[in-house]
Amino acid sequence: MKVGLFIPCYINQLYPQVGKATLELLEKLNVDVMYPLGQTCCGQPMANSGYEYESVGSCNNFVANFKDFDYIVTPSGSCAYHVKKHYNIIPQTDDVVKVRENVYELCDFILNVLKVKNVGAKFPYKVGIHKSCHGLRGLRLGSCSEKVTEAYSYIGELLKEVSGTEVIELTRADECCGFGGTFAVTEEAISVKMGKDRIKDHLDNGVEVITATDTSCLMHLEGLVTRNKQPLKILHIAEILNSVN
Repeated sequence: MKVGLFIPCYINQLYPQVGKATLELLEKLNVDVMYPLGQTCCGQPMANSGYEYESVGSCNNFVANFKDFDYIVTPSGSCAYHVKKHYNIIPQTDDVVKVRENVYELCDFILNVLKVKNVGAKFPYKVGIHKSCHGLRGLRLGSCSEKVTEAYSYIGELLKEVSGTEVIELTRADECCGFGGTFAVTEEAISVKMGKDRIKDHLDNGVEVITATDTSCLMHLEGLVTRNKQPLKILHIAEILNSVN
């Protein structure tokens, strides 16, 4: 199994420790993983801003870099969703179809492709899970509260096997944090209020660390936590699953 690692641009630029943790975690799980040096943005920011067709070059470059891998893994549910669901704007060659079918968010890949639940991590904290919208309602990484279905959560299943971790149940477990890509810029006041509401839910339930499958959402929450000097730590799920503390 040959796996290509895709690191989104905001992780590469602002949170490189998340990319490193993802690589180290996959290597610990004996995955033959490679990082194509020609990779750039998947095109999602342009699409979110209403310029989807100007992202064609990014889409084609992504396919060119990852078409020879059996799987593409990324520590971002939103980027995985964008490739899987929005690359219909380029011709559907065999390579494009293969890439779209085989791109996975990290937790989904570990749990459902590698069939691993316990990654050998140790993290003795009370953890609250923020279920990012693209991952939850796009990739179906967990059950949604508006649907009467059996409850499940890929990130939750992995966290429950982490030594010392207590997964905290939230009052509103799958509510949006308000980031929404460019929504946080165009509707700043609403975005901030939504973020504050999510943080309050975690604090009210005794959470010490907030985690998620998307650094973009965590970046939004971390900004509010830092600005308001609140007693919460923000970590991507890859950092927790790679932890041996």
